[in-house]
Amino acid sequence: MSRRAATLALVLGLAACAPPANAPPPAATLVVGLDVSGSYRQSGHFDEAIKFAALYIYGHLHGLGGLRPATAIFIGSLGGERPGEPKSFHPIQDLTGKSPEEIEADLRRWFPETDPLTDFNAFFERVAVHVKRNNLVLAPLSIVMFSDGRPDFPGAGKLPPAKLYAKIDLSPLEYLSRSVTIRLLYATPGVAQDWEKLVPRKRVRLWTQDWEVMAGWRRHLEPGVRPEAQDSLWSWMQNIVDFRVRRTRVI
Repeated sequence: MSRRAATLALVLGLAACAPPANAPPPAATLVVGLDVSGSYRQSGHFDEAIKFAALYIYGHLHGLGGLRPATAIFIGSLGGERPGEPKSFHPIQDLTGKSPEEIEADLRRWFPETDPLTDFNAFFERVAVHVKRNNLVLAPLSIVMFSDGRPDFPGAGKLPPAKLYAKIDLSPLEYLSRSVTIRLLYATPGVAQDWEKLVPRKRVRLWTQDWEVMAGWRRHLEPGVRPEAQDSLWSWMQNIVDFRVRRTRVI
């Protein structure tokens, strides 16, 4: 009887600790960066990336298929007219109540112009400003970048990979949140590997998926099926894109 009583007490204790069914989701911040440079637009992957980005944002906006619901979302571009140029971010309020198709249309409308530079450092600095300004430093932060991953600034083409990727500065993000993950999607396999091996970092987690792997999402999209029932697609996103990656120090 004492063992049964102890088991019952444990079950009741766990139930008491569980959040109520109608509790809001835990805080989580999603920042999406879109490469709108001329080189990426002409790469053949830009349109596909925009379509996937819209679905990805929608899935996290509604927490579909086990994806972590994002309680804050910001969307901005990765480039500019000059190095260090600050860019605006569109907040979650601009996306509420919209379908994936409407989100895709917004992404194309918000970023119609071609930026001559791909400036990752300016983007990371702007992310840090937005996270601090909106008091989101305690929430897990996921930064998802749709890009070929190639830094593009004056003189970049003359640098060997070791020096080029060493110039990517993640320091504004290192202690920004208790958990910071950067995901680079649609890079070439070689560039993805350079990011993983050469970009200096201490606490920031880094995950890459090259364009060949990313092309697989199309096979999991069922035509004519409403987004909430696209279980195969959301499962693919969770396992291929939102893979939980461990910290790796690169100094």
